[in-house]
Amino acid sequence: MSTSVPPTVPMAVKIDLEMKARIQRLGDARHRSMHWLMKEAIRQFVEREEQQEVLRQEGIQAWESYRDTGLHVTQEEADTWLARLEAGEDVEPPHCHV
Repeated sequence: MSTSVPPTVPMAVKIDLEMKARIQRLGDARHRSMHWLMKEAIRQFVEREEQQEVLRQEGIQAWESYRDTGLHVTQEEADTWLARLEAGEDVEPPHCHV
């Protein structure tokens, strides 16, 4: 079975000499090329930011839902539920109310 490699395109990024030296030192220590380190750093950054954007959108949707319906749980209800989960109990989340 052959695996397909997505096409890549070259891209220039300007960095200062100090940052270049830091990347080179890290690459030497990890036995990785500067190219590999920079690609990995970009991949991790994009994945983290995409996850943050998903959470941000979910927060916006939750706020809009609350504004529309008034349904919510109190901090105490949420804390109690989370404490029970942390204690290993398999409990349902608290029900939303007005």
